[in-house]
Amino acid sequence: MHQYLKDYLELHGYWVLFLWTFLEGEAGLILAGFLAYEGYFSLGGVIITAFAGSFFGDQFYFYVGKWKGPFLLKLFTRIARKFRKALRLIEKYGTFVAFVSRYTYGFRIVLPIILGMSTFPAAKFCGLNLASALSWAIIFSLAGYFFGVSAAIFVEDVGHYEHYLLILLLGLITCVWVFHLTYSWRHRRRARERLRRMRSRQSDGSAHHD
Repeated sequence: MHQYLKDYLELHGYWVLFLWTFLEGEAGLILAGFLAYEGYFSLGGVIITAFAGSFFGDQFYFYVGKWKGPFLLKLFTRIARKFRKALRLIEKYGTFVAFVSRYTYGFRIVLPIILGMSTFPAAKFCGLNLASALSWAIIFSLAGYFFGVSAAIFVEDVGHYEHYLLILLLGLITCVWVFHLTYSWRHRRRARERLRRMRSRQSDGSAHHD
């Protein structure tokens, strides 16, 4: 099993990682970093592949927004719902938003599309995207790699327990996702409640005036 996994990853692993980081990213990249510690990948190869996938992914989304933005607003309600909020952020903090877009859960793909729909310069976005993709690739690759280093402090033979460690790592990533989703859901619920109260007060005020 160990040799089969190693052969498979050596043959297909970098392409899978490239596509994963092109589309999304952190979870797969952290796992790839851990597998690099285990010897299935080269750490440098993981960083370069993740950098390439992330950079070309965001460049692609940026130009999709530039060329097909209005069509996407009509087609995807998710993008339309987040368009105004994202546009306000871009107007206030355009450079910062372009750099951190891949670090923002829930806006990972949407922000580059909306940046492409705005007047944000393409050359400036490309430069920020280069720096952001490189920092992102290094941080999350090393996060997985140093998970393996930390495990080696407590476990004498990490390779013998690698399946359990992968499950543990997936569990930790899932916990972070669940925490974020729960926090976002509560934040949206409180925002909706505030909006309902404001509308209720406005309607009561109108009724009194009448």
